[in-house]
Amino acid sequence: MNVIVMAKEPRPGRVKTRLCPPCSPRQASDLAAAALADTLDAALASGADEIVLALDGRPGEWCPPGIRVIPQLDGPFDRRLSGAWLEAGGPAIQIGMDTPQVTAPLLDAAMTRLLAPGTDAVLGDANDGGWWLIGLRKADARVFDGVPMSSHDTGTRQRERLVELGLRVGEVEPLTDIDTYADALEVAALAPDTRFARLLAEPSFTVEVAS
Repeated sequence: MNVIVMAKEPRPGRVKTRLCPPCSPRQASDLAAAALADTLDAALASGADEIVLALDGRPGEWCPPGIRVIPQLDGPFDRRLSGAWLEAGGPAIQIGMDTPQVTAPLLDAAMTRLLAPGTDAVLGDANDGGWWLIGLRKADARVFDGVPMSSHDTGTRQRERLVELGLRVGEVEPLTDIDTYADALEVAALAPDTRFARLLAEPSFTVEVAS
């Protein structure tokens, strides 16, 4: 089974823009790079057969050896998701770069849940109304077609689509997606040993938070 990671190349002004302010674009991109490195490390430490990074951009020093990098398609995010799945195949679980607190045991538990009898797909809810993990036994472009992404009801709409397609959906532990600076602080407190948390805690990493 594969782990698919959907990500953007961490460049200032392209990633984690909702952290700005209080972060600068450079600080936001540095946090994104740390989060992506944490995510890939967790994936590599899991029991997955292969880690596939579907990347919008080019890999950098944050990308460790042993990762298969494929380019994302152009177009809306649902098309990018479908393209990544059709390239990587299934069974697989897919995550993004917004949950650096993810661990190998969490990913292994999701893969085990996906392969359990009576399960065709798994979904892990995110705190913002979206989802942080989806798993499918078989790649199917219809899963994402027309599902609104980055919406308050993305998770609900995605679950409804899976059910509409006749898939039996298992649940995965919910996690906090990092969208805002408050989210970043929350996740860093939950996972203080991650690159993400260590960067945020560096004395030189200072931001001006409005009172």
